[in-house]
Amino acid sequence: MSSTPVIALDDVKRTYRVTEEVIVHALRGITLQIAPGDYVAVMGSSGSGKSTLMHILGCLDAPTSGRYRLDGTDVRDIPEDDLADLRNRKIGFVFQAFNLVPRTSALANVELPLTYAGVPRAVRKARAAAALRAVGMGDRLHHLPSELSGGQQQRVAVARAIVTNPPLVLADEPTGNLDSHSTSDVLDVFERLHDAGRTIVLITHEEDVAARAQRTIRLGDGLVL
Repeated sequence: MSSTPVIALDDVKRTYRVTEEVIVHALRGITLQIAPGDYVAVMGSSGSGKSTLMHILGCLDAPTSGRYRLDGTDVRDIPEDDLADLRNRKIGFVFQAFNLVPRTSALANVELPLTYAGVPRAVRKARAAAALRAVGMGDRLHHLPSELSGGQQQRVAVARAIVTNPPLVLADEPTGNLDSHSTSDVLDVFERLHDAGRTIVLITHEEDVAARAQRTIRLGDGLVL
């Protein structure tokens, strides 16, 4: 396994100018590293900076100052087109709202990142089916999202996140829309992925969800507490 951190933040700050007089310091200087194979929960109350941190980790926003290296690549000054390609190769996203295409099968939903990457159709289908089997959805390949429970839809979303074999799986409140049984099922999936060597960063405000991770990073007022 590589010794290069999957995530390396060095004094990352993010400020937003709301008006001429009002500047919001969302992140005030975050320094942290997440190693390959780590399973980390990021916790914090509303306004702690965890959403801003998630956007920066996902290369959806850029630091105002400081450095962010993703799997050894310094993301500063990367052109937007190249950044989109980096996101597609390096990060698997899992969101609270599942974000599945409604009138498309589970298999086709999971194929989407491979389609963007130009992977041939036969290879796409095989890899998407394998990813769905890995999250316990091998018997639901051809079901539409409307034919699946919330927990099953989120497992399809997790399969879509891992199908490109990215170094990082970034999950933003992945259990926020789920009941306790479905939450447990999805966290079991993350645990199996971690056991298989995946690096997972999970943003949550729920203590019982964070407790399933290997370690917890707590934010407050834009700083690691």
